[in-house]
Amino acid sequence: MENLEPIDNSRYTQDTATAKRQLFLYLIPVIGFFPSLWTLYRRRGSREQLVVSRLSITLALTWLLGYFLLATSTATSEFFTLRMLILNSFLTSGYFLVSVWLIIRVIQDKSPRLSGFSSFAERWLGKYLS
Repeated sequence: MENLEPIDNSRYTQDTATAKRQLFLYLIPVIGFFPSLWTLYRRRGSREQLVVSRLSITLALTWLLGYFLLATSTATSEFFTLRMLILNSFLTSGYFLVSVWLIIRVIQDKSPRLSGFSSFAERWLGKYLS
């Protein structure tokens, strides 16, 4: 009979902690866009990292598109200027709050997915960056 040694869980916990830190980094608003893009460009990482990277990029690009469209309409409209600026601040606040909420879900070991938006990110970015 062979001598059975106890399994060392430190390697497992170290790998999961590193993966959690990477997911945390991907979900940081604006800044997380770049490591997410790099992960998808290299096509390396776990399935969860690729999913969160696609979600992060889709959130950032959606926010950026909305931000520039509202800023452009603010500059061209005289009547709706204040309303567009308020909508722009709501959009930016919403992007940051959703990102913080997703980070909290990663810390709690829950799935960092948004219903509907995650599947959209998988379809849309899955075509181009997978």
